[in-house]
Amino acid sequence: MQAIIFDLDGTLIDSAPDIRAAVNTMLESLGEPPMPLPEVTSFIGNGLPHLVRLVMQARQIDPALHETLTKRTLAAYHTEETALTVLYPGVRETLDALKSAGLRLGLCTNKPFGPTESILETFGLTALFDAVVGGDTLPQRKPDPAPLRHVITALKAREVLYVGDSEVDAATARNAGTPFALFTEGYRKTPASELGASLVFSDFAEFWPAAQSHLAAPAEAAISAK
Repeated sequence: MQAIIFDLDGTLIDSAPDIRAAVNTMLESLGEPPMPLPEVTSFIGNGLPHLVRLVMQARQIDPALHETLTKRTLAAYHTEETALTVLYPGVRETLDALKSAGLRLGLCTNKPFGPTESILETFGLTALFDAVVGGDTLPQRKPDPAPLRHVITALKAREVLYVGDSEVDAATARNAGTPFALFTEGYRKTPASELGASLVFSDFAEFWPAAQSHLAAPAEAAISAK
């Protein structure tokens, strides 16, 4: 069985404006000025607790408040999860085409599972994914390979490609021994040439024709993690 597993933020959706809005709501509660979009975007990728930690470090906020401010940011995000979020062009058509071609689809993201589920429902994508792992589904988060291996096992996939946009996604695929396709229009900070991707693309309309030759058997560790 062939499967393609996707990251979410910066890969299928541009969610940075809504994440920034939640961060700024949290900062406003502390009397702090808002943070610009490029700075917030640069913190996305390792999950919400890490993002909040970086925001706090940038504003020199007491680290002891981390748990409280993470919960506060998540609550603000829950309020307006998709007010400013959009699918990248061609995503819906590509996912439909992949399902029609008989592939199983998975999602492996560091976004908490609750918001992930809500976003998939909002954009009508829920039924397209056969397995979904969020940032709080397992004790580990990407770039630890456990979340990606968990999705591979759930999909019962023998040939796998992982698609993401960032350094974290590249490291996750490498750690899991899985081929990696890089979407260049997301939140990456490192040059694409340095991330070791098997496939690099900027337009989802080009993805599936190019991806077919890059599907490969998952790492033995993924197969044995049942």
